[in-house]
Amino acid sequence: MEIPLLNDIVVIFALSIAVLFLCSRLKVPSIVGFILTGVLAGPHGLGLVRSVEEVKALAEVGVVLLLFAIGIEFSLKSLLQIRKSVLMGGSLQVLLTILTASVIAGQFGQPVGKAIFIGFLISLSSTAIVLKLIQERAEVDSPHGRTSLAILIFQDVIIVPMILLTPLLAGESGGTGGSLLILLAKGIAIIVLVVVSAKWVVPWVLYQVARTRSHELFLLSVFLICRALPCPGCLFGRAGYIRI
Repeated sequence: MEIPLLNDIVVIFALSIAVLFLCSRLKVPSIVGFILTGVLAGPHGLGLVRSVEEVKALAEVGVVLLLFAIGIEFSLKSLLQIRKSVLMGGSLQVLLTILTASVIAGQFGQPVGKAIFIGFLISLSSTAIVLKLIQERAEVDSPHGRTSLAILIFQDVIIVPMILLTPLLAGESGGTGGSLLILLAKGIAIIVLVVVSAKWVVPWVLYQVARTRSHELFLLSVFLICRALPCPGCLFGRAGYIRI
C-alpha cells in the first residue's frame, strides 16, 4: 500500500542531499540548504510534496527538538551574565529596525498601522536558524556570539507585546482591552508554569527516568516534555509560530 507521507519524506531527503552537497561545494551553511530544500519541495516551489499538512507537522516537531537541543546548552546563570546586552542591544536593534522599516514602508504609501506591522516582521529573526549557525561555527562563547544570543532572547520576549498590539494596528478596537487582559493573564500563568516545571518537575521526572537506564524511555520522555510544555503558539494561535 502506498503511503503518500513516506513518499514525500523520501523525496525531501533525496532533494536535501543534492542541495546540501551543492551548498557544501559553495561553502554555504547547511541550515541555508535545508531552508532552500523546503522552498523547492514546497507547494510554492516545485510542488513535490503532496501531504503538506503532515510534513508541516513533522517540521514543527523537528524545530521543537532543535530548540530543545540548543536550550540545554544554556543555563540561567549564563543568560543573567548578558542581561545588559539583552536589554540594551536587543531594544536598540528592535526599535531601530521597526523605525527604519516603518519609514521606508510609509514612503511606499503604506498606512501607519501596516507600516509598523511590517517593521515588526523585519525586526525579528529566527532563533533556531541563527543559533544553529553560531553553533556550527563554535562561536557561542565569543563576544559577537553572546551579543547575538542576547538580541535573540530579547526578540523572543518582545514578540508577545507585538502580538498583543497587532489587533490595534489593524484598527480592531472592540473588546481589545478585555482580550489583552486575558492574554496577559495566560502569559503570566504559562511563565509561572514553565519556571516551576523547569526548576522542580522536569528535573525530578528525568532523574527518575534516567535511573531506569533505558535510552528509549529517556528519549520518549524528552520528546513528550518538548511537546507538552506551553509554547507561544498554544497561547496566541498560529501567530505564535512567527518566531520560528
